[in-house]
Amino acid sequence: MRSILFAGLDVSTQSCKLLVIDSDQGEVVFTDTVNYDSDLPQYKTYNGVIQGLGEGVSESDPQMWIDALMLLFDRLAQSSVRQELIRAISVSGQQHGLVALDTAGNLTRARSKLWNDFSTGEECDLLTREVGGPDRMIEEVGNSQRTGYTAAKIFHFARHEPQAFERTATLFLVHNFINWVLTGGKNGGIRVMEPGDTSGMALWNPKTRQWSHPVLNAISPDLMQKLPAVKPSDEFIGTISGALAEKYGFSPECRIDAGSGDNMYGAVGTGNVEPGIVTISLGSSGTAYTFMEHEFIDPSGEIAAFCDSTGNHLPLLCVSNLANGYNDILKEFSINHTQFNEIIRKTEPGNAGRVLIPWYMGERTPDVPLASPTYFGFGIGDFTIENLCRAVLEGHVLNLYDGFRKMPVKAREIRLTGGLSQSPAWCQIIADVFEAETVPVEGAGAALGAALHAAWVYAKMKTPGASLKELVKPFVILNESRRKKPEPQNLKIYRLQKELFQNLSLRVRGVHSQADPFEIRKRLLDAATG
Repeated sequence: MRSILFAGLDVSTQSCKLLVIDSDQGEVVFTDTVNYDSDLPQYKTYNGVIQGLGEGVSESDPQMWIDALMLLFDRLAQSSVRQELIRAISVSGQQHGLVALDTAGNLTRARSKLWNDFSTGEECDLLTREVGGPDRMIEEVGNSQRTGYTAAKIFHFARHEPQAFERTATLFLVHNFINWVLTGGKNGGIRVMEPGDTSGMALWNPKTRQWSHPVLNAISPDLMQKLPAVKPSDEFIGTISGALAEKYGFSPECRIDAGSGDNMYGAVGTGNVEPGIVTISLGSSGTAYTFMEHEFIDPSGEIAAFCDSTGNHLPLLCVSNLANGYNDILKEFSINHTQFNEIIRKTEPGNAGRVLIPWYMGERTPDVPLASPTYFGFGIGDFTIENLCRAVLEGHVLNLYDGFRKMPVKAREIRLTGGLSQSPAWCQIIADVFEAETVPVEGAGAALGAALHAAWVYAKMKTPGASLKELVKPFVILNESRRKKPEPQNLKIYRLQKELFQNLSLRVRGVHSQADPFEIRKRLLDAATG
């Protein structure tokens, strides 16, 4: 009997990845990646982003994503994989990006604003005031308005390009746009959304699972007419277009999954499909998220209230600053990853009361768009490579934890993804600060999650109640050689350092803090020497 295959696509900011799995054998049979900068140089991007558009603007040409997709399909067709055996395809997309189409399927805006576009701060403020303030906004959409989210991007489009906005018939997120292409594009492509990615638009409430009409109307009275219907995440939306099936050898019966955002599929790809597991992604930005059966709405709006791709929920923390400070210090001192780990091994936890608030660029959590780094407890002679390496490492993890502590979860295991997850120093400090075992996950993250989701939706169609947890188990490979447990001797130091960081962060932002950072620092020094 021939095995059946499933494909996952991850259309990310910098690249597009295609992965194919054999769910019966529990193995990945194909993986390939298109890097936009090097493989599609005609788009003249840097890290997947068009340059020279102005401060805070981050945009890409949606046609670039289609070209990347077709290039991957070409490579798949030339491989030994029998693409006619692929039963379903699912798409993971970078969250929050905006794609605008007219009724014929032409782009009404030549570029897509991406998740890391910070040019819509004014729109965020206007929307929040119009609805009645931050608390009222959270009641309406379960989230505060952030420049990363899609609502402000749509409002910016409506305000600054009104004629193009008027011509727009459909406003898509990235993965919805790719689904439309896969199901026919201009020749009958399907225009739908699903709850996971849609809950990150700051237009749709993940608790009520309804659009917020006060927010919609604040943007444009006809906005509702431009938004596709929201269908369930765990169903197929249609089949692959006849043209793509014929050109690339897919079966005409190959189904297209609803797809979702990259964080939703990152959860699936790391086995984060049951309570108690937390995924932390260590990349340019840092994210931490967990599976929950019920929604969690953070009154401050700092923890994003998202639905997941299984009908449940995925509260998520995102910090803008993570690998940037680390990469800069490697460059500054001309050291590599191994040398950094060796330096950390020779330094002491707590850094003798020296703390770095690592806001090297505008920070998302907490919301400090004009942020700059702050060094606390450093004497004139303390700016050594050892002290700075330790400060950068601890600062980034403390910043991540300071947001995470609002999340109503006690992690029994933290699964790490991203390049820094292979660093012993990063693994150990996360275990110590979060007070949970940490283990890196091997594999392709969101692309794998997408393929697994496609396999699960197909299995449910054949056998209602099919278990996603059991399906993902053979594919989630934990790097046990790098598993770290919290070091008991470090816990007291890091509990004090967490308290110190929290109070410093409040004071730097002009928020009242009950505790005195200098007094906490003294207690930390006493604990370190006692």
